[in-house]
Amino acid sequence: MKNFPTLRDWIDDLAEHDLLTIAKPGLSLNFELAALAHRLDGEKATFFPKPSGHTIPVVSGIMSNRPWIARAMGVDEKGILKKYQEAVSSPLPCKVVPKSHAKVQEVVHQGPIDLAALLPAPVHNEHDGGAYITAGLLISANPKTGKQNVSINRCQLQGGNKMGVSVSSRDTGAFLAESERQGKPMPITIVIGVDVMTLLASQALVGQDQDELEVAGALHGQPLEVVKSISNDLMIPAQAEIAIEGFFVPGVREPEGPFGEFTQYYGPKGERFVIEITTVTHRKSPLFHTIIGGGTEHLMLGAVPREASFLTSMQRVFPNVLNVHLPKGGVGRYHLIVQIKKIYEGSAKNIIFSALSMHHDVKLVVVVDEDIDIYNAAEVDWAIATRFQADKDLVLESNCRASKLDPTSRGGIGAKLGIDATKPLDAKPEQFLRIKVPGAAELNLDEVTQKINATRWRESLAHTQVKPSS
Repeated sequence: MKNFPTLRDWIDDLAEHDLLTIAKPGLSLNFELAALAHRLDGEKATFFPKPSGHTIPVVSGIMSNRPWIARAMGVDEKGILKKYQEAVSSPLPCKVVPKSHAKVQEVVHQGPIDLAALLPAPVHNEHDGGAYITAGLLISANPKTGKQNVSINRCQLQGGNKMGVSVSSRDTGAFLAESERQGKPMPITIVIGVDVMTLLASQALVGQDQDELEVAGALHGQPLEVVKSISNDLMIPAQAEIAIEGFFVPGVREPEGPFGEFTQYYGPKGERFVIEITTVTHRKSPLFHTIIGGGTEHLMLGAVPREASFLTSMQRVFPNVLNVHLPKGGVGRYHLIVQIKKIYEGSAKNIIFSALSMHHDVKLVVVVDEDIDIYNAAEVDWAIATRFQADKDLVLESNCRASKLDPTSRGGIGAKLGIDATKPLDAKPEQFLRIKVPGAAELNLDEVTQKINATRWRESLAHTQVKPSS
């Protein structure tokens, strides 16, 4: 298995597989950078040298394709969730290294800091409220226990050393509430440019006092190297590119947003938490990673960890659940496809109830049989078209907790829908017998096709003249 201990190692691999495009120097951070990354979304990652005159280059789209994630994890696509499940269940304690061994602390900036001048933070979407840090891992600690948490939150540069932050994550929000109750500033370190396993681990749905950096170590197969922040006690990935240290100001809220979210709509402007920055550290020649708001990389980073968590939870109760998928069309959050081996009638509805309660984001669950490819939207649609009747196979529930970013929800209240698209167990074998052309899957195209230009097809007509019968 090839390992990628740093972001740079992964970019090297993308380049070797012709999956990296290098932009011309000087592209504007206002929309132009995001425009190119968006055009190549899911096809190639993009490297931007010296954007808008900044000396720090930007990279985007590094995890915008499911096969890339599989290769980074050292598995095939079918093995992604299993490996992630194993990492969450068997985390590895981190390895603390001295500052001299931490690339992320090679250069230290303290005193007056102008984040916009120092870092090449782009403006992505047309109506975004400003420049954002979108791929920063917010590392905080429980004020009661000292245990760390990692999340990704949108951080808007507000001028000088201030940032506005939208905090929707469960743990960071709880820590902030406790710190404000105590009237104390909450230390925070935001890490940019981490390796891809740490990036994936940051989105793990784990218990409040389980450090996601330990999940990252398990994904690597060895403890993640961490170092103590310069101005606080938070432990951060030692081989990252950039670290921004500061604190949440208790009791202070300032305008932040709008921002292009995973829903493909804008998260609205509102009064948000404020961070003041005291220290910035980075490698001697750092990279700045940005995630285009609402792009495939944004969706993938949320979907894969959730899939693994949902699968683990559901299989504890329903061992016949084989796989789950949060498709791109459901913005990697709202639609869940569940593949089962049907054993009992009625079990699909029980599974629907369970799946709808997995997370408040999930608003539609479709349960399908084991012969359906859940990664193929046309297959799932076909199952609904041919195995579902609305009068008996539909589950509908109103007034449930929902995503506040869903533009159809009423302040976080919405409906839940379930579709049982499985075959009845008592069906006659011929009733749901799928058509199949014998030998199609095994056919070697090179053996049965000619290596000639298809425009020459008329030449074959000369050999097909048919004489009239007498």
